[in-house]
Amino acid sequence: MKRRIYNIMFHTHTVSGIVISVALYVIFFAGSFSFFRDEIANWERGEHVEVLDQLPGDIDSYISHIKEDHNLQGREISLSHYYNERNLNVYVSASKDSALNKKEETASFYLDTKNLEHSTYQENYGLGEFLYRLHFLDQIPYPYGRYLSGFVALFFLFAIFTGIYVHWDKIISNFYVFRPWAKLKTLWTDTHTALGLIGFPFQFVYAVTGAFFLLKGILILPTVMTLYGGDQNALFEDLEYSHPEFEYTYKPLNGTPSINQLIDQTLADWPNYNLSEVHIFNYGDANMHVALSGQLDYKDKFSGYGYRIYRLEDEKIVDERIPKENNRYLDGVKNVLFRLHLSNYGGFGLRLVSFWLGIVSCIVILSGIMIWLVARDKKHIPEKRRKFNAAVANIYMAICLSMLPVTAFTFIVVKIYGADKGPIFKSYFLSWLVLTCFFIFRKNIAYTNKWCLASGGILSLFIPLTNGLMSGYWPWVSYAKGYHEILIVDLLFFTIGLLSLWVFFFKLDSKENQRESLT
Repeated sequence: MKRRIYNIMFHTHTVSGIVISVALYVIFFAGSFSFFRDEIANWERGEHVEVLDQLPGDIDSYISHIKEDHNLQGREISLSHYYNERNLNVYVSASKDSALNKKEETASFYLDTKNLEHSTYQENYGLGEFLYRLHFLDQIPYPYGRYLSGFVALFFLFAIFTGIYVHWDKIISNFYVFRPWAKLKTLWTDTHTALGLIGFPFQFVYAVTGAFFLLKGILILPTVMTLYGGDQNALFEDLEYSHPEFEYTYKPLNGTPSINQLIDQTLADWPNYNLSEVHIFNYGDANMHVALSGQLDYKDKFSGYGYRIYRLEDEKIVDERIPKENNRYLDGVKNVLFRLHLSNYGGFGLRLVSFWLGIVSCIVILSGIMIWLVARDKKHIPEKRRKFNAAVANIYMAICLSMLPVTAFTFIVVKIYGADKGPIFKSYFLSWLVLTCFFIFRKNIAYTNKWCLASGGILSLFIPLTNGLMSGYWPWVSYAKGYHEILIVDLLFFTIGLLSLWVFFFKLDSKENQRESLT
């Protein structure tokens, strides 16, 4: 490799990495917990979900219940189930019937499939949703947070490929080298190289899919302006992100519409089909239609999207896409990217592996910060610049490392005081700010690392204890009842707590750590 090219790649890798490191750490740390978003949501509510990955229960009974509060004549009704929770997403459009009272417009709410209670998004907001949205910085006002995380993912691609290029000549030999008792820079370099190579496929997939999902609004802008004359809705229609339109005839439908028998017929024709959405057009009208959408089980087909549209008057199939046969290139692109990003195609085992690979990616980021700092802590570098570099690294490490105790603390707060958007935001962001400021002013990265591990480990062990005291779902009780969602979260934090304390007590060398002091 030519020296000039090497230097260009090395500096590109260093600059792109250090610029995005904090945001990237937040994305990976919160994203790792997002793999268990549904389990966290059920853990904090003390609920168990019996039907996974599909709409549960009697759809006709849900429609009848919705009719008690809303006149459904001429409306579009959507019932969707994208998360493994007891709640369904319900959307009711304004009626097309001009004779009805127009005061009753659209309605959107969650419907509990067990007790049929309604709740708003704010009332349904929980820690699982919070961490899921934090992993693409959605707490920053829309769309700036999403665009920021999208550009972070894009620059992360640069860091990945430049890093691979820099280490290419020795990529095999360096992979097997780990010298924990060598000097500090060597230790951080070995950790960064080995773990970075292990996590390369995982990180590449998430950089590509993350950039696609979060920057697609910018990426499709030239297409909208040139090919569609600025009509974004026309593009979305071609991409099949919108439902078809059916004319309202002002003629009543004969008989009482039944959705259940259409679902039963579809499930009989398509075995292992997981129905995720029922969309009703022109309810109660002679031109009433029902669209059933979902996916085949991943064991049958990796990308098995399919839908059927029935006309209720004669129960005739007017359009369909058979999941095992008629998937198009467009379906494949959309579904493959989603499944790769969500890791929902390999069951619980894949999500668990993805979680730990996300944590490994966090370690790669932290080791990269330390390499950057140690490489610039040389005698020939001016003292003023060395202090600036040390201050930057200190701030970065304080923000990143404090996420562990803050997250564990918020889980305990949520279990004690209940899941609500206000307390979650206050407990998480205020404790994060206080802890970060404390470690910044302490000016000792070794101290920050040590006490974040200790406090994070202890608080993590307190999570299953708090859950048992507040809800009665001790791990053995959850196991006996088959409440695997609650058990998974308890065991996950129990493992994190043990690992953190093991590192704290047995793997931290106080003498070596003192070399990282910034005082």
